[in-house]
Amino acid sequence: MTTPARPSRIAVLGAGFAGLSTIRELRRRDAQSEITLVAPRAELHYLPGIIWIPSGLRKREDLVIPLDHFLRRQRVRFVAAEVTGLSEAGRMVHTTAGEVANDALVIATGGRFIKKLPGMEHAITPCEGIAAAERIRDRLREMSGGTIAVGFAGNPNEPTAVRGGPMFEFLFGIDEQLKREGRRERFEIVFFNPSTEPGNRLGPKAVKHLLDEMARRGIRTHLGHKLKCLAADRVVTEGGEFAADLILFMPGMTGNAWFDATDLPRSPGGLLQADAHCRVPGRERTYVVGDSGSFPGPDWMPKQAHMADLQAAAAAANLLADLQGRPGQATFKVELICIVDAIDRGTLIWRSPQRNWLLPSSRLFHWAKRAYEWKYLRQYR
Repeated sequence: MTTPARPSRIAVLGAGFAGLSTIRELRRRDAQSEITLVAPRAELHYLPGIIWIPSGLRKREDLVIPLDHFLRRQRVRFVAAEVTGLSEAGRMVHTTAGEVANDALVIATGGRFIKKLPGMEHAITPCEGIAAAERIRDRLREMSGGTIAVGFAGNPNEPTAVRGGPMFEFLFGIDEQLKREGRRERFEIVFFNPSTEPGNRLGPKAVKHLLDEMARRGIRTHLGHKLKCLAADRVVTEGGEFAADLILFMPGMTGNAWFDATDLPRSPGGLLQADAHCRVPGRERTYVVGDSGSFPGPDWMPKQAHMADLQAAAAAANLLADLQGRPGQATFKVELICIVDAIDRGTLIWRSPQRNWLLPSSRLFHWAKRAYEWKYLRQYR
C-alpha cells in the first residue's frame, strides 16, 4: 500500500494586493495545496482610497477589510506575525510567531520608504497608510490658512521605485476640497519635485497635462532642484527654499528591512531581484510579487495594485508548475492604468509598451474609480 503524497506547502508573505492576488490565483489553479499567509494582521488596507479621507469621502472603516471570510473561503492558514528572515534556502520562514516551513515561497511584503532626507519627521508621508491620511485630514481642519507643500522623489538607484500618482491626487484633491469649503484663497499650494518633468513615468502627455492643471488651479511649482532638507516651516532645495506650514512628501522606495537578514539577491535600489517569470534568480521555488521586487522591463513599470495582480498570475502559474516538475514560463504584461482623481472628477492615463493614452478630466472617471474600488473589495469581504 502506497502512502498518499503530502500536499505541497506554499507560504505567502504579505496581506497587501500582491499577496492576496497570489492566493486567489493559486487557489483558482490548485485546490489541494496547503497555503499559509504570514502578515501582521488579517486585514487588507485599501490604500488607493486614502486620497478621499481628507475630504470625508472615505473613513477608516471603509478601507479596512477584515480577511477572515476570505481566508476561510480560500482555505488559507493565517499566521499573525512579522517576517524576520529566511533559512534553508528559503524553505524556512522566520517570523515573530515562530517558523513556517514551505515547499514554495512567495514574497509580497511590499517596500518601505527611504527616510534619509534630513527633516523627514516634519513631513507626512501619505502612502504609509490610513493613519497618515487621517493626519492630513486633521491638519487641514486645524489650519485657517498658510502654505501647503506637496511633493515626491524617487530612488536614484531604482527608477521604478517611486509612487507619484497618489501625490497628484492629494494635490488636486486638497485644492478642490478647500474650494468647496470656501477658503482656498487663504492658502498657497506648492508642488515640488527634483525633476523638471514630474510624472514622466505616466508619459509625456501626462506631464504636460499635470503641469497645465496645476497652472489652471493656481498651484505654484518648484521643480528641477535636488532636495536638501525639510524643516518645520519650510522646504529647502539646492535651488532655494520656500515656506511651508504643512508638508506632504513621498520619498522613493526600497526593500524591507528583513531582506537584510537573508542572502536573497538584491537590486541596486535594495529590492529583491526577479526575472520575467517572477522567480528570484538562483533560488528554487522562491518568487517575488509587487513592490518587493525589481523586475526586468521599462523604467516606467508602475508600483500599483494592477501591476501586482498581473505579476501574481504569472508567479502562481510558474510556482505550481515548478512543484509539479513542469517548465513554468508564464510572464506578465507591463501596463500602467491610473485615474488621477480630484474628488469629483478624474483623468484616465493608460500606458503600455506600444501606446500611451490620456483621456481628459471627467466626472465619469471619478465614478469609475469608485466603482472599481467596490468591485475590487467585494472579493475580499
